[in-house]
Amino acid sequence: MYSKTLTGKASKGSVQVITSHGRLQLRFRFAGKRHYVSLGFPDTSENRKLAEMKAREIELDILAGHFDQTLSKYKPQSSLSVSAPDITPKVTPSLPEIWKRYSETKQSGKSPATIRMYGWVANHLERCPYKLPTEAQAIFDWLNANVPADSTKRVLMHLAACCKWAKKTELLEMVNPFEGMAAEVKVKKAGTEEDEVYPFSREERDRIIQAFKINNYYSRYAPLVEFLFLTGCRPSEALALQWKHINSSTVTFERAVVYNGKGLALKNGLKTQKFRKFPINAQLAALLQTIKPKPCNLEILVFPSPEGKFIDWHNFTNRAWKAVLKSLPEIEYRNPYQTRHTFCSLCREADIASIQIAKWVGNSAQMIDRVYAKPTDHVQVPNL
Repeated sequence: MYSKTLTGKASKGSVQVITSHGRLQLRFRFAGKRHYVSLGFPDTSENRKLAEMKAREIELDILAGHFDQTLSKYKPQSSLSVSAPDITPKVTPSLPEIWKRYSETKQSGKSPATIRMYGWVANHLERCPYKLPTEAQAIFDWLNANVPADSTKRVLMHLAACCKWAKKTELLEMVNPFEGMAAEVKVKKAGTEEDEVYPFSREERDRIIQAFKINNYYSRYAPLVEFLFLTGCRPSEALALQWKHINSSTVTFERAVVYNGKGLALKNGLKTQKFRKFPINAQLAALLQTIKPKPCNLEILVFPSPEGKFIDWHNFTNRAWKAVLKSLPEIEYRNPYQTRHTFCSLCREADIASIQIAKWVGNSAQMIDRVYAKPTDHVQVPNL
């Protein structure tokens, strides 16, 4: 029933015995107000028993409806305070601590992407040299100086939501220090999807695949790179494939490898659909035939890491992809997601209908037309 500290929240009608500067106090709520009765006794075992008796007396008076709101009845030799400020120093948790409690509370039922975001914000807070909510302006300045503007804006938005929650749960007593800060960050307008598409030519594609095949360190990734170029699938979809998803005529994409905040994990379903079937042509059949193990355990990954686990796409990009592209200085560097754009662009060059390409890669026909429809010189104007 009683507490020696100021931590925790007393239940309605209960009186807590607390210590302030070595002296005993009683703390309780009545009629929506917080009351403090300073007993003036040093915190000894004998005096604590007296304080507990006085606390019990107040509780009984509240239950019986005889509570003395002047507090005179409970007054020893010291003065009383009604709704007095808590003079015992209260330690405000650090921002990383508040964020940890906030994310633990909120992550139940959230998607892997949201859980990954919680870890992303935590990483920024860990790097930042300022840790206290009272240092909000210093945190704002540090983010602006060390983090891209769009990321700074997102971090500040999440911190504002976190501190709003902390204020509501009485974890934070001060006014939300991050309220409105995100609006002060000016972010350049993001490029359109058309601007981000920069496919390789067919010749460049073939040279990249061959460069992977002959690379001393990263040749094991050549089948993955070729598969991405030949299917236009998202990298996360390829990394999740098991041999049970491939038969003689189709590849079935139905899962993706994502980062869930703790590590790589499988997510059922794709970005825009539950599953997608991709037809196997002669090129793709030849590739799959060369890498399929004999005998084949249908549960193993088609494109495993050297340890037989999921390939870490971030590491693959920063190590294998960059190293191999660096060995081809005549090819302008682009990120490996351009394998998908290359497939779509080559399909358009082959006059494949937009609706068919969209079905193969899991996009809308409108997006295919908007992003990949380019004028071609070989199309003749009809006689009208």
